[in-house]
Amino acid sequence: MRIVIVGQQAFGKAALDAFLARGDEVAGVFAAPERPGARPDPLVAAAEEKKLSVHRFARFSADEAKAALAECNADLGVMAYVLQFAPPEFCAIPKHGMIQFHPSLLPLHRGPSSIPWAIIRGRSETGLSIFRPTPGLDEGPVILQKRVPIGPDDTAGSLYFDKIFPLGIQALVEAADLVVSGRATETTQDEDRATYEGWVREAESHINWASHVDFVYDLIRGCNPAPGAWTMWDDKKLYLFDAKKIIAPTFGAVRGKKIGEVVAAGPAGLRILAQGGFVEVSRIRVDDGPKLASTEIDIPVGSVLGG
Repeated sequence: MRIVIVGQQAFGKAALDAFLARGDEVAGVFAAPERPGARPDPLVAAAEEKKLSVHRFARFSADEAKAALAECNADLGVMAYVLQFAPPEFCAIPKHGMIQFHPSLLPLHRGPSSIPWAIIRGRSETGLSIFRPTPGLDEGPVILQKRVPIGPDDTAGSLYFDKIFPLGIQALVEAADLVVSGRATETTQDEDRATYEGWVREAESHINWASHVDFVYDLIRGCNPAPGAWTMWDDKKLYLFDAKKIIAPTFGAVRGKKIGEVVAAGPAGLRILAQGGFVEVSRIRVDDGPKLASTEIDIPVGSVLGG
């Protein structure tokens, strides 16, 4: 099979490695343009090391991008972690078109932060989809899906790197074989079940301590490792990462305490009251500083977080 890889970062590199390892021919690699000061893209570095043709275009709609793809004379385009828009005329150039990876069970959680939102929404299951790219964001027909459980203590990081990432690489290879052999079935997405969410950024990751502890805990783990769920401590932003949830079983467990109050601090972390229980946070960051163990920052018991 002669393919092109369209992607970036570690996932794109893993896709490249997987196809090369089984003997497929990679006719070219299309990656995002290099940003000033950014770390080298692992996909680009791997492709250059293997002496593959690398193309970096700001827009796939550019005539130069379409010409470069046509010159590859590929059977299939494999889109592995793509944030740039790929127009239909670009996707149609390979003999069998393009397939694309998305880390959710489409049509649920279309959009750029599908893994965090699945956790923040309190779901117990998500997965990945291999689909045909169309002008609508994550709206194309689905070729293949794989389901994964969301554990009660999974973070966005553990869900992606330990579960979705390796399964996604396998699914791309499987879907490529189905398409090129003519055995693929393409299923139109059910718009009645569709959801779209945008990026999880500062506004979305702000903690409301008056929310139930279930919601607070899901927000913290859905924003771990990035962008980090945050609250205010005096005039500083306090970002919370590794945490566990402790349900309050009785009124006595919370009597005399305020919502958002740091009720204990010790080797296990900072214990903070939300509605219905506590989160115990062992790793934090203050403003733009490094992530540290909570024991390394002196946040007095009795401090009330929020704002």
